[in-house]
Amino acid sequence: MTETVLELTVDSAAAKQRLDTYITKNSELSRSRVQQLIEEGRVRIDRQLAGKAGAKVKASQKITVEIPELVELKLAAEDIELDIAYEDKDLVVVNKPANMVVHPAPGHFSGTLVNALLYHCQDLSGINGVLRPGIVHRLDKDTSGLIIVAKNDFAHASLSAQLKQRLVSRHYWAIVQGHLTPQKGIINTLIGRSRTNRLKMSVLQQRGKPAVTAYQTLAEFKAYSLVELKLGTGRTHQIRVHLKHIGHPVVGDPLYGSANKNLCDSGQWLHAAKLSFIHPRLQKEIKLTCLPPAARMALLVDLSAAAGIDIDIGSLIEF
Repeated sequence: MTETVLELTVDSAAAKQRLDTYITKNSELSRSRVQQLIEEGRVRIDRQLAGKAGAKVKASQKITVEIPELVELKLAAEDIELDIAYEDKDLVVVNKPANMVVHPAPGHFSGTLVNALLYHCQDLSGINGVLRPGIVHRLDKDTSGLIIVAKNDFAHASLSAQLKQRLVSRHYWAIVQGHLTPQKGIINTLIGRSRTNRLKMSVLQQRGKPAVTAYQTLAEFKAYSLVELKLGTGRTHQIRVHLKHIGHPVVGDPLYGSANKNLCDSGQWLHAAKLSFIHPRLQKEIKLTCLPPAARMALLVDLSAAAGIDIDIGSLIEF
């Protein structure tokens, strides 16, 4: 097996830092990956095996890190066409189509976004030692739109931290049943697994996780509305659960509303339309937008025409 050896010499300014922190700051390895390598006996201090990840480094110590060859993910790379919104050596942002599962799971071991990315990305450097794309956040199977994927530990750690610190801005469009009152507001609840249906999430009075969604109505039709929603947290099915909770489920949602296949036959009309984040390496803000798929845009046009209104999509999609 081919290994890469990282050699570091601790300077006085870095003395007394934790070993895992010091290596992370002086490499592109994530802290979890460094801790894994320490546990595997692949980190040495002055030729002696490192003990604990929390050991304090000393000035002039020589640290070597053996980085093993990436392990191949036991998953097929598939030539599936992708709509790439942004890509460089650190990350890729995909405009995911509806009806595509993000990550392999029972019943979905092929045709997923990960299968497609393994074929598309020829410059993956691995996540925690495995040659795979790093899924930073997920979209439901039937939700279309922008999703960030990291190509290496460095980008994955940065983007994951940004998500936790709420520095990643994610805006969704949804066509919902009815008209929201007020037209703009914040939904703040606890969300957890439903006690009656384990496939569903639900708003709970206690023991759930905090979930925050800001919303505003963009347009009102005869019996429906186009709503923009901004995630404050990222709970499973959060937008769908919150909209059901306030009495305005997403059109076409078979789990939390009425599937209404005559109106929307491609799953729930929910689209990740806008995305912004700080690029891990460039340290500049990246702002991206994308319109919904053609079939969903067609429904939006039809509803607008039936209501006799003209929507300026170009201005709505802007940040």
